[in-house]
Amino acid sequence: MPLRARQRCRAALACLVALAGAAVLAAAPPAHAADTWTEVGSDRADPLTESQGLTSVEVPAGSPNRYTGIGTIPWGVSSRGWNHVGDPDASYDGHYIEPYQRDSGTAKMFRVQAPGGAWSEYVHTLSPGEALNNSWVAVTPGGQWMLAGEWGTMNRLLVFPTPGVNPSTSPSANLPQASTVRLDRPVRDVQGCDFSGPTTLLCSSDDPAGTLFGITKPLLRIDLSAEPNGTSDVTGRVTALRQLPLRSGCSGGFETEGVDYDRRTGTLRVIVLSPGFCILTDSKTYRFTRG
Repeated sequence: MPLRARQRCRAALACLVALAGAAVLAAAPPAHAADTWTEVGSDRADPLTESQGLTSVEVPAGSPNRYTGIGTIPWGVSSRGWNHVGDPDASYDGHYIEPYQRDSGTAKMFRVQAPGGAWSEYVHTLSPGEALNNSWVAVTPGGQWMLAGEWGTMNRLLVFPTPGVNPSTSPSANLPQASTVRLDRPVRDVQGCDFSGPTTLLCSSDDPAGTLFGITKPLLRIDLSAEPNGTSDVTGRVTALRQLPLRSGCSGGFETEGVDYDRRTGTLRVIVLSPGFCILTDSKTYRFTRG
């Protein structure tokens, strides 16, 4: 075959290969296309006692769901400056943990209730460059480690030994940051996260701009390279799954809040506060199921 003919043949073959590859990519579903969360109902969220976060509690059996809001902060806690509570979580052995912050200072606090009912406080002194915000906590399925998040545009999540569960923790000692989850892309204004599997987080973002994922107020999925163990950093792959519901009798800015995944029922719940005066009347805790 003449040289020019062979060149034309190779060029045509390369073109066919490229077209076939493009067709395969076009036909392939996007990442986590099967991880679709469908709204199945909602309940009114009280703006005083159910406006910040929520969690299901497995131990003891039959425990009610728990919520946080400005009205759930005890006077003895707020009088010492801990005037903001975030999205709580509960370990699988029944320890219940609330994240707190002050308006200023160099520390954040985690308030823990043991299964027997006793409360204790664990204070963390900020690491260099760490934001003061203490928006949420998520206990790993193994129980020994806990993730927490900062406000703003972040490319990481913080890992701590779970206060009251990990034997290295004590209310009389600083709760140290143990390691970090390094995200493959930034997230903005994450208000809550919960584990739906050993290495999978579902998170609610209050992102008002929509420039990171093309939608505002997204439900995010973060796939970790390994379950956090506190000794080494892990990576997290971030995917936006859907926009959270934004429905109200008032117009204006909504605020997404905490998130909870109940592994017993497979139900995901997310709080969305309505704008303006409608925060009092039609703020909702939305329920979702997969598929």
